[in-house]
Amino acid sequence: MKLKIKMLNADAKVPTYAHSGDVGLDLYSLEQKTVQPGEHARFMNGFALEFPEGYAAIVKDKSSISKAGLHTMGGVFDAGYRGEYNVHLVNLSDAPYTVEKGDKVAQLVILKVELPEIEQVEELSESSRGMGVFGSTGKQ
Repeated sequence: MKLKIKMLNADAKVPTYAHSGDVGLDLYSLEQKTVQPGEHARFMNGFALEFPEGYAAIVKDKSSISKAGLHTMGGVFDAGYRGEYNVHLVNLSDAPYTVEKGDKVAQLVILKVELPEIEQVEELSESSRGMGVFGSTGKQ
């Protein structure tokens, strides 16, 4: 599978794998921005991608900034999307966090996905879990 990239900004960095065998491509910020506690911020990445149908690009947390309380929000890019990639972060900590231009802000994982045919039915089959919700399996 080929992942085609079109650079949209001269300052943008091409997403990279830090190590051989890594599954997440590092995504880099185009700007310096401070995210206050509880605040949401969007970081543009300066590129667009093309990949085949049957795949999705999923934005995931970067451990280096998630330890500081930043978390990615949203982050599913479909195969047909051709716009600029970006990362939406929220600061869940009680301290401001500054992202410098060129810092890693998230990682992008390309996954093969099923595209199921939707079938509306009157009933679903029985299962051992049934309609159990959060905590229905207990703590042990």
